[in-house]
Amino acid sequence: MAAEHAVIDLDERNHQPAESGTTADDRLVTRRKMALGLVAVFVVGVVLGGFAVQRRDSRVQRERNGVVALVAIPQSASSGSSNFQTTTIEGGSAAPQVRLTGQLMLINACPAPITVRGVAVEVPGMASTSSGQPRLSPLGGTGQLVVELLSECSVALLREPLQLRFEVETEDKQVREVGYPVALAGSDWQRVALSSCEQA
Repeated sequence: MAAEHAVIDLDERNHQPAESGTTADDRLVTRRKMALGLVAVFVVGVVLGGFAVQRRDSRVQRERNGVVALVAIPQSASSGSSNFQTTTIEGGSAAPQVRLTGQLMLINACPAPITVRGVAVEVPGMASTSSGQPRLSPLGGTGQLVVELLSECSVALLREPLQLRFEVETEDKQVREVGYPVALAGSDWQRVALSSCEQA
């Protein structure tokens, strides 16, 4: 009898008991759960990251809106009538006084729009009122404010610079005060005030 050759069938699969198949299925399920978990962690990270960025941007925006910086330049001026009802300055003497109405150019130097609601002079022997509430666009927006001054001639715009305090409403609807020293040398304001006091 001829010897039989051993033949290996390459198509034959290694059939394992049912327990091994269950373990493979468990591994597949575990991998899917891990993948879903990683996706969930990624999505939560994106949401939290977006929330953190939004909060930071909101905080930056609030800080930006709260900045107040402006430049004030005296323009034309005239002496004479004003809205002041008194003839003497509170706490002042009965010394000669000058009444001056002047235009003040305002330039917004902050990154958000502002509204200038009023101005007050911070010099003893002087009082002020203002009219108009110019809204200034960001970074370079300009506007005019009419300022009326009542000053003792002994003080009248001789001090350099003139200290003014502006009441400003910012974009976040908050009212803030900012001081600014206005240079008067050679301005109409100083010229009219000195001329009026010489005639008093």
